[in-house]
Order: sequence, then structure tokens, then C-alpha cells
Amino acid sequence: VQQISGMLTELFQRARLEKPGQVDPRAADFTLSLLAAMYDRSGTGYIKARSAAAALIALSGDTLLAKYRAFFQFYAVPVGKMALITRSALRSLLSDLNQIPAIVGEGCSLSCVEIAARSCFHGVLNSAIVEEKFVSWLRSEPAVLQWIPACYRLSATAMVSHQARCK
Repeated sequence: VQQISGMLTELFQRARLEKPGQVDPRAADFTLSLLAAMYDRSGTGYIKARSAAAALIALSGDTLLAKYRAFFQFYAVPVGKMALITRSALRSLLSDLNQIPAIVGEGCSLSCVEIAARSCFHGVLNSAIVEEKFVSWLRSEPAVLQWIPACYRLSATAMVSHQARCK
């Protein structure tokens, strides 16, 4: 938790420099509290860096494709010269991401994580998949992760301005 706190402090200090007046000075503390509520419910003082990274990626303002590729990079395992997502790594990612809606009472059960993992590997004979297959599956908006593109669309439309007047 202390390491993540330091990283968040640095991250938000940089953000404050890039966008003066737009970043709350308590952003690092708020974010750390959210991460602890999601990933350290028993108060052990330990949060997996990969879980925290998944949450920060999911909640970032980046494009969906960039988020999906970042998920792959954090959860893929090296196999020779390639990186692949195994079923186990996918289950871990889905479980980590499921903690985000769970914090507001909207998470799903472990069975929906398993169903989603099976759907990703449907028709796959190997024990792991490449990035293209992983990203393609995420683009199909599996039910367990539908909140990610929904949140992205909401944030993207917040910046849309129409030159129309209402009467």
C-alpha cells in the first residue's frame, strides 16, 4: 500500500502540473482509499500491484483499445518470444476488474467470471491466446465487463458539444 501510495502521489502531482486547477489535491488519497476498499478489505496493508494497475487502467480516460491492450500487457505471460493470456490469467483479470462494480454493489459472482473466461476461449484449442484474440473478445463486450465500454462512452459524450438551441 505504501508503494502504491507513493506512485499515486507522483502520478497526480504530474497530472496537476499538466492540468493546473483540474486535479483535486486529495486525488491520490481518494484513489488509494478506493483501491484499498476494493483489494484490501481485511486491512492487511497489501494490494497486488497488478490489481491496482487493472483498476487504474479501467478507470482511466484512455481509449478502449488502449485499455484492452494494457490489460493484456499486465496479465499476459511470456511464452517464448510471444506474450499470451492463459485461462488462469484471464480469470485473475476478470476477478480484479469485477471488484470495481462490486464496490458499489454491482459485481457478479465467480460463476459469471468463469462463464466469461469460457466464452473467451470458445473454440480455442491452446491453453492461452494472443493479444488479437483477447482484444477481439473484449470488443464483443462480454457481459461481465460491459461497464467498461459504457463508462467510456459516458465520459466521451461528456465532451460533446452541439450547436443547437432549445426553445
